[in-house]
Amino acid sequence: MIINLPVRQPFDAPGIFRFLAVRAVRGVEAAELSDPKELRYARTLSLPHGPGAISIAAAAAGGGWELSVQLELASPADAEHALQRVRRLLDLGADPSAVDTALSADPALAPLVERTPGIRVPGAVDPHELVVRALVGQQISVAAARTHLSRLTTEAGAPFASAFPGLDRLFPAPADILARVPEPVPGGQPDPDRPLRLPGQAVRAVIAAARDLASGELDVQAGSDSDTLRARLLSRPRIGPWTAAYIAMRVLGDSDAWLTGDVALVAGAKAAGVLEEGIGKAAAHRVLADRAGDWAPWRSYAAMHLWQAA
Repeated sequence: MIINLPVRQPFDAPGIFRFLAVRAVRGVEAAELSDPKELRYARTLSLPHGPGAISIAAAAAGGGWELSVQLELASPADAEHALQRVRRLLDLGADPSAVDTALSADPALAPLVERTPGIRVPGAVDPHELVVRALVGQQISVAAARTHLSRLTTEAGAPFASAFPGLDRLFPAPADILARVPEPVPGGQPDPDRPLRLPGQAVRAVIAAARDLASGELDVQAGSDSDTLRARLLSRPRIGPWTAAYIAMRVLGDSDAWLTGDVALVAGAKAAGVLEEGIGKAAAHRVLADRAGDWAPWRSYAAMHLWQAA
């Protein structure tokens, strides 16, 4: 089943496909970006009536981009569920004209908007998955997080036979993580073959989140209130403002999240001339956070521009 997706132009297809590609978890996601005019991204999904997969294609056409998605479903009843997740993932509900007009009012951001009109904030196809990915990925590089998550998925994710190349696993659900990731033993020697090779405190945080997600005590879903969700997350161990904002940005589609302390945002701000090169680390984060206040209510989109600039 192939479905064409309506998309407001401009649409930064290369940016959002690159974002997803560099974070792709082996077996769960696959991307093909070698042809700059024909982009593809595919992934598996856990849907209400069974596992499935999607393959999204973006084709350059007439100065814009056309989008289509091929669905692989256990039941036709899951078609709308899958399409909703695709729309959230690609931020297809955004108003690019409003975002670009507002951010272009800042002279430092105007060249970035001109270079990349229609930038999007990638969403999430599964809120629980995104919480786990955020916990694993905080304070380490994107490449390292991808390695850890791919190993975790190989060990704990359910096998899935997909016709789309590169897909053979579902991302582990909270119950899968609880069943396959052992609780670290204080003072004990870590097993070199353990599914999640992070420090003990980080593993405990992932297990605790998986336990509460599975029980419903931690309620994270696309329709949650942003302030309520952030407060709930911040009350948990090893979840700080950056992680809470990142989850709000990607799960809720929060257009005005700001990722306090993000080093790549500082690097991008310096490259864009928002910050002076010689400014100290602590001062840079403080000054940038203050400056970002001028970009409300579109700080998530400003962050995407600065990440690209970095």
